[in-house]
Order: sequence, then structure tokens, then C-alpha cells
Amino acid sequence: MNKKPTYKLIDGKGRVLIPKELRTATGMDYGDIVRLGFSGGNVCVQKVDIIEVGDQSPEAVECYVRAAFKTMPDDLKIQLIVELTGLLQSKEG
Repeated sequence: MNKKPTYKLIDGKGRVLIPKELRTATGMDYGDIVRLGFSGGNVCVQKVDIIEVGDQSPEAVECYVRAAFKTMPDDLKIQLIVELTGLLQSKEG
């Protein structure tokens, strides 16, 4: 991996693209969950596999559900999708 610093612009929505080389080196991939923190005046980004217990924010709950979903067998994923779709349809009706 290149040891030189990489500079990126923050876009209008506050997003920053993490270069593929850095994602690969840190094991980050599409759909992974990252924890953002603030330490010593710096923003820290860390890949996580589990969300800390006690955080009930909508963002944390979504991340937890996505992480759990990724580990499920495909047949269970399909069953869950069907059940959730049914719940949404009954809510709309």
C-alpha cells in the first residue's frame, strides 16, 4: 500500500470517497458498517462487525439489522423479506 497521504474533497452532502486501496487494506467492502468517532481533533473511521449495546438511534439499529442480515443463510433472508413486505403492505392498506 502507498504510504503517501491521500487528499479528498468533502462533497456537498458531507461525503468522502475512501479510495479502493485503503478499503482493501482495511478489509472494508460494500455494505460494511463503520463507526465514526472524534479523537484529538481528528475524525476516525473504523470497520465494525457489531454495534455497541445500548445505542438505540435509528442509524445504529439500521446498521445492526444490516450486519445481522449479512450473516443469515439465504433461505432465512428470503423468509424475512417476505414477512417484512407483508408488514409494509398491511400498514399501507
